[in-house]
Parts: sequence; C-alpha cells; structure tokens
Amino acid sequence: VQLQASGGGLVQAGGSLRLSCVASVRTFSEKIMGWFRQAPGSEREFVAGIGARIGWSSGQTYYSDFMKGRSTISRDNSKNTVYLQIDSLRPEDTAVYYCAGMSRSIFSRRPTDYTYWGQGTQVTVSS
Repeated sequence: VQLQASGGGLVQAGGSLRLSCVASVRTFSEKIMGWFRQAPGSEREFVAGIGARIGWSSGQTYYSDFMKGRSTISRDNSKNTVYLQIDSLRPEDTAVYYCAGMSRSIFSRRPTDYTYWGQGTQVTVSS
C-alpha cells in the first residue's frame, strides 16, 4: 500500500489549504484514514480521522481539539483519496502533514495503530 500526500505549501496566517492523499490499494474504502502532523522537535500528533465505509467507524469523523471547527476531513472512495481542508491557518500549524491508514475496525488517534503512511507534505504558515 502506498499513500501519496500533496497540497502543502507556504500560506499566510488566516489562509486555507486543502491536503490530498491518494492510496494505491483496492480496499481503500475499508480503511480508516487519518491525518497526522509533526513539527521539528515534536512528536507526531493526530489531526483528524475518518471512518471506513463499513464497520463501527462508518460515517464518523474525528478531530483534534486544535483543529476542531476549522478543518474538515473527507474521503472519495471512488478516487481512493482522503482530503483535509484547513482554514484559519496559524503559524503553530506549521509542520509536515502525513496521511495514514489502518486496517483495524476501531478508530484510534495513536500513530502506532496505523499501518500505512504517506511521505508527508510540508505546511508552512507565515505570520
């Protein structure tokens, strides 16, 4: 399984970005997907997640407290793609953003529970 993230860049505070992640797996719709981020010197942290097509997490979205209200995660299973729209960006959002997938049926915010990882896309927010 390969995940290819894109959409990062340099943006001014208050701006928006839409990150995309394309997965090369036929069972994409059965995977719980998540976005994480990692700033220099910091641990990787959960940003947002979205449930699989079926199972306990079906139809559910999950957000970290710092992203709640200014981000939207979505997926298009016909395109094997998960998206993360981030609005009202802040300088502290600067980090490498990673998409990840898991085969478990129960949602998790822990990076160690995710099996598949993309290469990351850099988001830099200037003040």
